[in-house]
Amino acid sequence: MTTTQTRFFDEMAKLMTNAAGAAQGVRREIDTLIQAQLERVLNGMELVKREEFEAVKAMAQKAREENDALSARLSALEARFAANGESASDIRAD
Repeated sequence: MTTTQTRFFDEMAKLMTNAAGAAQGVRREIDTLIQAQLERVLNGMELVKREEFEAVKAMAQKAREENDALSARLSALEARFAANGESASDIRAD
């Protein structure tokens, strides 16, 4: 009788192990399907990736800094011309 019970429990343990393995496989498959669906939805929304956003942000910051530098330079030139009694329209580009 003990041998029969041991075999029964061994078979139940194998069955449970196989069921757990199958459940993990199903879970992985569901995760893959959900991830693929989410990627399709996000691609359809035409969102930008973080790397692209950061690159454009850096370019905008650099352009802003260059613009500020040019603005300061222009102000200095205008002040210099004003001190000499000239106006910017007096300058000709030859």
